[in-house]
Amino acid sequence: MRSNQVKKFRVLQNLSQDELARRVGVSRESICRLERGRTNPSLDLALRIAKALRCSVEELFLPETESFLQ
Repeated sequence: MRSNQVKKFRVLQNLSQDELARRVGVSRESICRLERGRTNPSLDLALRIAKALRCSVEELFLPETESFLQ
């Protein structure tokens, strides 16, 4: 799994999981699983989340060091 900063950016913008989910077109459960690192988003979803949170995909999703360096 990759670490991510979705919850951090969501909270900074005072958005609930429900509101972020509505903005990007997924369920609240999908946002919950993503924030807990239990799932990775598709590229399309990552881009939609970044747009909704007004940041870059790179700011939200950090590659694991080991897999990134191989």
